[in-house]
Amino acid sequence: MELQDARCLIAGATGALGGLLARELVTAGAQVGLAGRDERRLAALGGELSAPTARLELLEPDSPGRCVDELAAALGGVDVLVVATGAVAFGPVGTLSAEVRRRLFEINVLGPMALIDAALERLSPDGAIVALSAIVADHPTAGMAAYSSAKAALSAYVSALRRERRRAGPTVLDVRPQHLDTGFESRPLAGGAPKLPAPGNAHEVAVAIVGALREDRRELAYDLRAQALVAA
Repeated sequence: MELQDARCLIAGATGALGGLLARELVTAGAQVGLAGRDERRLAALGGELSAPTARLELLEPDSPGRCVDELAAALGGVDVLVVATGAVAFGPVGTLSAEVRRRLFEINVLGPMALIDAALERLSPDGAIVALSAIVADHPTAGMAAYSSAKAALSAYVSALRRERRRAGPTVLDVRPQHLDTGFESRPLAGGAPKLPAPGNAHEVAVAIVGALREDRRELAYDLRAQALVAA
């Protein structure tokens, strides 16, 4: 995909990886529209990148569609949707409350689904959707059962979408990186993190995602044997 002047809507831009992706896409010549929950960070990043912004709250059912509408209008359309939203909770099976499980799925599954559904009405056949899942979608992790399930659900959704749109686009890129140095594990909805492997470099992952977009890749997943992100 040609990224020069591509109009990219980045949901979750106020997160560490979302912000890095926004900067890499601007460096690649794209126009970006930024969506996030933290309004202070959103305003700062919007000022830094001279980009339009929109508040996004995935726990509000109408917010994803409204956010896509606002940024599509500001950008004059959408060529790429990046879904870099997410939240984590820790705890063995049977220990998380129903409320925490519900929020996990609203933030990690239902909200991204709503963003994707809204963007599909606007994306051209040669556009792209990038969904940030996680390694736990492939390798469910003890102490992270609910989170692993939510990320697996998102990965399944975009995989099915890719099959449905294989002849008519857009390109669908499912990204399932390893644990990264974003501090994500320090902000859980509940519980404390189990022992995790040494984190990978989030900036390197952002660069890899932009490269995968350019090459019209379908997947970018962490290979445990190769100890590296592998594109397909």
